[in-house]
Amino acid sequence: MACAKVESILGPSPPSPSSPPHSGLVGVLLRLFIFAVGLLISGEEGGQQVRQGPSENHDSCHRRDGPIGNRCPVLPPRAITPERLKDFGEDEYLEKDVKTWGMTVTGHPDTVLTNALNVTEHKTNRTLESSSGQVRFEDISAAAFKIQNGVQKTPCTYSRLSKQYGMDLYLKKEYLHYTGSVKERGVWYLLTSLSQEQQRKGVIVSSDNNFSKAVAYHATELHIPIFIIVPSNTSPAKVKTCREYGAMVITYGSSAQDSQSHARKLASENGYLYLQEEDSPPYLAGLGTMGLELYEQVNKLDAVILPAGGDCNLLAGAAAPIKHLNPGITVIGVEPESHPALHQSLKVAQPPVASAHSNHRLYRELINSSFGSKAFQMTKKLIDKVVTVKEEDILLAILRLMEYERATVDAEGALGLAAVVAGKLPELKGKRVVIVLCSGNMEVSLMRQCLDRALVLDSKLCKFSLQLADCAADVAKLLEILAREEARVLDISQERAFVTSDIFSVKVTCMIEVRDRTQALQLQRTLSERYATFTWLER
Repeated sequence: MACAKVESILGPSPPSPSSPPHSGLVGVLLRLFIFAVGLLISGEEGGQQVRQGPSENHDSCHRRDGPIGNRCPVLPPRAITPERLKDFGEDEYLEKDVKTWGMTVTGHPDTVLTNALNVTEHKTNRTLESSSGQVRFEDISAAAFKIQNGVQKTPCTYSRLSKQYGMDLYLKKEYLHYTGSVKERGVWYLLTSLSQEQQRKGVIVSSDNNFSKAVAYHATELHIPIFIIVPSNTSPAKVKTCREYGAMVITYGSSAQDSQSHARKLASENGYLYLQEEDSPPYLAGLGTMGLELYEQVNKLDAVILPAGGDCNLLAGAAAPIKHLNPGITVIGVEPESHPALHQSLKVAQPPVASAHSNHRLYRELINSSFGSKAFQMTKKLIDKVVTVKEEDILLAILRLMEYERATVDAEGALGLAAVVAGKLPELKGKRVVIVLCSGNMEVSLMRQCLDRALVLDSKLCKFSLQLADCAADVAKLLEILAREEARVLDISQERAFVTSDIFSVKVTCMIEVRDRTQALQLQRTLSERYATFTWLER
């Protein structure tokens, strides 16, 4: 009845052989959309091509993974008179006038939709335009689609530490990659961007850091010959790891400069591509996929905390998509107080001069990483704040992640949480914050040393000394007090030769483990009241 009312008002409509009859409001609206687009297309000078098929092919044109423009015929230019719109009006089934939809199509007339999986945004944030030599959002989006074939998606989970620090903390666990580092993202995309001829010849690197491990693994997976040149004093464990990943590892020279010069020589003689960690667009775009990924994983994000220092490639790459999608999100960089490379560079507005290779075991990944001009310029424009943290804060952050999250990270991976532990970011209280745990490669011996030092800083590992009579009964009484206070004795030693009191005295030194600072203070009061020679050894 409603359709009869339309015809009685606007006259009969010519048949549409390309569109099957639709019944009801849904069919009317669908036909309105298709023919209105056709009307606008025909009105463009030169004709803007929109690859949209007739309604009988409508389902095939909207397959989930298929291309938009290669399966459906293009509508020829047609002239549609105003009377023709009556077939495509919105009939509200009421005794009122017929209403018609008005729609506009905006965009560049030369834009052609090709494949739904490759469509990128037309508008780009000014800070990411290619004219400034920086990585564009479109490059990162393309890398994110391609990188799914070779790099796993890492979780970003809510942390149990949230209540302790008064903010909603989410941990982006990049240390779960196969080689334990976020650098896999940039390396994989960099390797797949090489020409087939270069992939056939192979690549060569001269470092023993996370970058070289990622290159060793992914080059082998992509069937690219990989050679790694390292100094002779490199840790045997690192050499073994790279060989297990499939790389040909050669030890040469006694310093990093010797191995680098030898690697360049081999590259020039044999046609290998010499790779080093620099701010090339493919590498930055690959690292930027991490920022795009965490933005999709956490809704209503307020801030992201990333490691900085000498390695600002991750900082720049990850900040690019985050700031493009939501400029209101705060991006914060964190670096060690003893090596504030980025903080000093931002003050003078110049990237730092390359320094000599350092063997610092804790900050080695941060100090020896590159700091290119592209990454520095992006960091300068995109980063909201850079803070520095002490070594003690980093050690405590490693301990907190081990205790609460069962996460084993190195100093680079713990930098973000260290800023929260140190109280350097009070403005984030009550906010939703993502902390990137970017790396988890630390030698076992160094990890044990860091945890022991962190337990002392956290007052969970304590040490004291006192003098007793040289008899078993007094020592037994001391142990009884410790047991009553529920302290765990880790080590106890007795010293007689260097005691300055009478010859029948012994100096007893105990190392104990307690639950927290409160229990440590209670035990300290108890022992000081009972023994006059009691000394609590502070770090």
